[in-house]
Amino acid sequence: MQRNETDRKVALVTGAAQGIGKAIAQRFLRDGMRVAILDADEEAGTQAKNELRALGEVSFLPTDVGDENQVIVAVKRTVNGFGGLDVLVNNAGVSHNKPVTELALAEWNRVLGINLTGAFLCAKYAASHLRARRGAIVNIASTRALMSEANTEAYSASKGGLVALTHALAVSLGPEVRVNCVSPGWIDVTAWKKSRLARQAALSEADHKQHPAGRVGKPEDIAALVAWLVSDEAGFVTGANYVVDGGMTRKMIYA
Repeated sequence: MQRNETDRKVALVTGAAQGIGKAIAQRFLRDGMRVAILDADEEAGTQAKNELRALGEVSFLPTDVGDENQVIVAVKRTVNGFGGLDVLVNNAGVSHNKPVTELALAEWNRVLGINLTGAFLCAKYAASHLRARRGAIVNIASTRALMSEANTEAYSASKGGLVALTHALAVSLGPEVRVNCVSPGWIDVTAWKKSRLARQAALSEADHKQHPAGRVGKPEDIAALVAWLVSDEAGFVTGANYVVDGGMTRKMIYA
């Protein structure tokens, strides 16, 4: 039996025009959800909407999640357009990697503003709608919250903050809203970029073999876990951070 429109879950996914966010939006649509894509890249967002609409009902809202007024408008338009909100995925993120002695305060603030403050703003203005539908939030952090390469201070700090924000929101919004986090490792997104940037992955055998799982990750790997976390099957799961990195953070490496 086909589900009525009012029975189909509504998901808002930030940074969903490309990469992991696009894969999550695609998975949600295939699972029968209605999806609002939020992204600051209008070219990529329009392409994603046109590509994904064959799978179901999808909208694109050009949005800078670091701008409070834009977030307010985007959440309102999503709720008015689809009649409610069941799922929020905070995936939007940027990086600005350079030596800490050269990193400008404005650059630091921009990374924190998108990656961390953006998630806070989306959760803040989506919370009442999610509570009304006993919904779920998933924050997309990174293994950089747990380990680092050089010159990633702003990005690593923002992702560490997302992990902490996750358990804080889980306590504050529960039991009506479950909040979890996914921390991806190396996920190859080259084929998931907008058309003029998309290309086939140039991965070596060594790239794959260094992972205990035997391969580099795919956006679909993250989308599958997110789909489970927002489903009723994960009803007893909240406040958790899932590391999805092919085992790399568990591997001892010696020179």
